[in-house]
Amino acid sequence: MIRPVLLPDGRAVPVLGQGTWHMGERREAARAEADALRLGIDLGMTLIDTAEMYGEGGAEQVVGAAIAGQRDRVFLVSKVYPHNATRTGIPAACARSLKRLGTDRIDLYLLHWRGSHPLAETVAGFEALRAEGRIGAWGVSNFDVDDLQELPPGVATDQVLYHPDARGIEFDLLPLCARSGLPVMAYSPVGQGGALLRSKALAQVAARHGVTPAQVAIAWGLRWPGVISIPKAVNPAHVRENAAAALVLDEADLAAIDAVHAPPRRKRALEML
Repeated sequence: MIRPVLLPDGRAVPVLGQGTWHMGERREAARAEADALRLGIDLGMTLIDTAEMYGEGGAEQVVGAAIAGQRDRVFLVSKVYPHNATRTGIPAACARSLKRLGTDRIDLYLLHWRGSHPLAETVAGFEALRAEGRIGAWGVSNFDVDDLQELPPGVATDQVLYHPDARGIEFDLLPLCARSGLPVMAYSPVGQGGALLRSKALAQVAARHGVTPAQVAIAWGLRWPGVISIPKAVNPAHVRENAAAALVLDEADLAAIDAVHAPPRRKRALEML
């Protein structure tokens, strides 16, 4: 069973969810993508993350197909473009997302990254949606420490890039979120382009545990109690692999990974994709 993480409002979500970046970009792939998400739901990865940016709404349509008839089993996360994040732009963007998703509510609605509109205006738009019941909570994505400190109470998560080759957030962002009781949602936990999965350190740890380097990368991120991981997969074998990735790494495992993928010793600019 996938262990839960509590959001600030007390709702429990699985520590392992499913990402959808690059889904919905090709019509011929949509059925397989929806099937993969349904398989993930059956395996306990009931948190699904998407965004209006992904496939310009195409990923939300794939998610809508996957959750049709089982909406109440799913914790749904979507994100609004920064240029839509105004007091009037947010409800319009949310309405479009709800239509594509085939639902009347988004459980957690995020600002995809910080844009030019004042945060106070964005938060006011989010709070209005929450009061109307169209979203359950609001949060942010790709926010660094200074950005988070500008937010009023009510933020539910910060979704950021985090994997062994992108661990700058360990210096200050992760500790701040841990002190604040704010869960961090890690996107691209196995990296991009496959380079991370060729790591000798991950291969060594994977061989020791009889698992794959991808499972080690995911488990490595989940060693922090407040981190939620949202790997993306379309191949059914990869979906099953992700769902079984919540193994416990010991000190020797972590030391082997640190030796190749060094932790930060100073503040780094927030990495994002």
